Amino acid sequence: MTETIGRLDRGNGTDLAWAHQQGRGPTVVFLPGFRSDMTGDKATALAAFCAERGSAMLRFDYSGHGASSGDFLNGTIGTWAADALAAIDALTTGKLVLVGSSMGGWIALLTAVARPDRVAAMVGIAAAPDFTQRLMWEAMAPPERATLQRDGVLYVPSQYGDPTPITRTLIEDGANHLVLTGHIPIRCPIRLLHGQADPDVPWELSLRIAEQADTPDVRIVLVKDGDHRLSRPADLALLRQTVAALLDQYGA
Repeated sequence: MTETIGRLDRGNGTDLAWAHQQGRGPTVVFLPGFRSDMTGDKATALAAFCAERGSAMLRFDYSGHGASSGDFLNGTIGTWAADALAAIDALTTGKLVLVGSSMGGWIALLTAVARPDRVAAMVGIAAAPDFTQRLMWEAMAPPERATLQRDGVLYVPSQYGDPTPITRTLIEDGANHLVLTGHIPIRCPIRLLHGQADPDVPWELSLRIAEQADTPDVRIVLVKDGDHRLSRPADLALLRQTVAALLDQYGA
């Protein structure tokens, strides 16, 4: 199957890069992580898998990410969640299977809450809801918090490349979108894949999602030696197997 690529005008001076392939429903939607994009191993492996099955799929870049326009430093959870809804509303029809990686898992939860009639199921890969609060702000030492408050941005070393910029706006906005504060009003099936050797997002967060989501249909797969990315061949095979089972069960 051939992917169609394009750009979605957000009407605010930015546009989102996207790739969409037609096929059977429900449409698989890949939601990338923080500072990641739609060309990563998981996104491209899932696109190839959907093409082989004849399943519809959408992947895209949030504003300030990948091939989309916009300044990453201006981005927030609210902005990127709105990007996801805009792309889904403009480029897909019918039921969806959301696949969110890291931050994309948080975006998937917010999307499932916002579009309950459209989301048939969701998959979280090292899902990181509320990470701006739990894994950033609460993990900062007092001098780091002071720098963030004074300068509006804090650069944190990253094992994946250049230092990660954390803005005060990102932290403040993230507090408005927390989901692990009580029950999560999601009733669709949820599948959670998480590496127990993940140095970035504790696998216990997947347990919290399972505990707080309203749906009784939650399954967690823990990969004992799995890292944060879960992009090894065996990890990608697990992802394909997980998505295939949902498509088979909840597809048209």
